[in-house]
Amino acid sequence: MIKIAIILGSTRPGRLGEAVARWVEAVAGKRGDASFELVDLRDYDLPLLDEPRPPSLGDYRQEHTRRWAEKIASFDGYVFVTPEYNHGIPGALKNAIDFLYAEWNNKAAGFVSYGSASGVRAVEQLRLVMAELQVATVRAQVMLSLFTDFENMSVFKPHPRNEAALNSMLSQLTAWAGALRTVRTGR
Repeated sequence: MIKIAIILGSTRPGRLGEAVARWVEAVAGKRGDASFELVDLRDYDLPLLDEPRPPSLGDYRQEHTRRWAEKIASFDGYVFVTPEYNHGIPGALKNAIDFLYAEWNNKAAGFVSYGSASGVRAVEQLRLVMAELQVATVRAQVMLSLFTDFENMSVFKPHPRNEAALNSMLSQLTAWAGALRTVRTGR
């Protein structure tokens, strides 16, 4: 079965992303086309990139990097749940991505973003980063507004239309993740 990680891309205290990621996990759990696992960056406690060699060499010296690499390598695709901070990607998410290289290659990614501008600029940047890592990104994405999908900009209450958007993105993602699995396995 296709394995998809739901990567919670914020480590900020009081983050809104945990509620969003749990919603993604709940909706995804109703599907039968893949298995989904929530991966919280907080659980990996990655420092600022501290590997002495480039990730493309795969020569990981730090135990936290090896643990992170093993987790990321175990998936066929990823849903990045990301806020937008100052028109961009959260530093913790970019740092976590930059620790690895081959573990990301020839896989697929989809995005669920949130913020005052629905997180669209963070996703634009993530698409560029994913291209360099040889990750195919799907067109459909979920964009959540702090003004309409969060009560008082703090309590997550997604508009019902967002579940349909999420399922559309997940359908594209599982299809691409399955296709790219054949590239990785040579079938």
